Amino acid sequence: MPRKTLAVLSAATGLALVLAGCGSTSSAGGGSGGSTAQSSAGFGTQICDTAGNTTPNYPAPFPPVAGGANTVSGAGSTFVAPMMSDWTKTYSQQSNVQVSYQSIGSGGGVAQLQAGTVDYGQSDTGMSAAEIAKAKGPVLQIPLLLGAVVPAYHLSGVGPGLKFTGDVLGKIYAGAITKWNDPALTALNPGVTLPDEPIATVHRSDGSGTTGIWTDYLTKESPTWVTKLGGKATSAGKTVSWPVGIGGKGNEGVSGVVNQTEGALGYLELQYALAQQTTYGQVQNKAGKFIQPCIATVTKAVNGVSFPANLNTSLTDGTDPDVYPIAGTSYALIYVSQTDPAKAAALVNFLGWVLSTGQNDNAKLNYAPLGPDLQQLAVAQLKKVTLNGAPVVK
Repeated sequence: MPRKTLAVLSAATGLALVLAGCGSTSSAGGGSGGSTAQSSAGFGTQICDTAGNTTPNYPAPFPPVAGGANTVSGAGSTFVAPMMSDWTKTYSQQSNVQVSYQSIGSGGGVAQLQAGTVDYGQSDTGMSAAEIAKAKGPVLQIPLLLGAVVPAYHLSGVGPGLKFTGDVLGKIYAGAITKWNDPALTALNPGVTLPDEPIATVHRSDGSGTTGIWTDYLTKESPTWVTKLGGKATSAGKTVSWPVGIGGKGNEGVSGVVNQTEGALGYLELQYALAQQTTYGQVQNKAGKFIQPCIATVTKAVNGVSFPANLNTSLTDGTDPDVYPIAGTSYALIYVSQTDPAKAAALVNFLGWVLSTGQNDNAKLNYAPLGPDLQQLAVAQLKKVTLNGAPVVK
């Protein structure tokens, strides 16, 4: 039976109230279609069942800069919105500085930064050279966390843990695989009874960093997807020309459509799937292993990665044998050259807190904290902020 319609949440603060109760992903995967007798391969025993260090306890990277404003404004990514809501609430309680955040999608975050209407933008794919050229000056891109994008589905009688490959997901989103019982899917999932019903693909309708991570992975793994989209120049990004599917605004919008639509397949940041009890699957990585998305497998996305000077790089399709392959970060986007001393101080103080004390809170909302190497690189970027040519952090 179809699920009861879920209300779409429009504000990050309200969203956090729903998300706060979610816990470990080791046995999670959501319900499916209301059926009590479920067919599923399950996730099996994976490293998600082993707790790791999720509280890095990074020291403050610098003493608080004096004279900061009592408000900071940001906008962008829905991928990071649950964590941003938690961070801003905790930081406000500890510092008496109010940090507002509009969860409008990465494309909106980039646009508002370009227009200068917020103090910082937020995007799950770094800004391109063309986007920076439209900004009011050089932009720093600062990673804040690591997260997973998961294939989420709604199939009556089918539980969590369906297996997917990048090639099969690309063929589904290209419209080349249209039925759940297609031989390509049944071969990946022996012992699971997949229904003879259409796949209703769901995608983002807005400019989306989650889409950027998803399509980056499809571009690497699915020649069918690349060909259908007209080549690698147009097959990945925050917006693409979707060949098939239903659009939803924000991760919360996609979650709502998937939960309401029998036969749906969408893509969500992991925390949204857990919060909305949306069933999700596992994905084959480059080592040939089917991997459950969780903190432990997302953390491995940075293993072996050489970050460029601006830290803007892809984290999908990692080389670690236990990595979940559709992983990414979310970048705080801020101008190098600040002109308002109070805003500059408030901004670096907030982001410095996020990169240290704030990292201890990531795991409770199923995001991975930055590892020590990437955390240090992110702090070094933040220290590049200047006020009238002089460093804000002395």
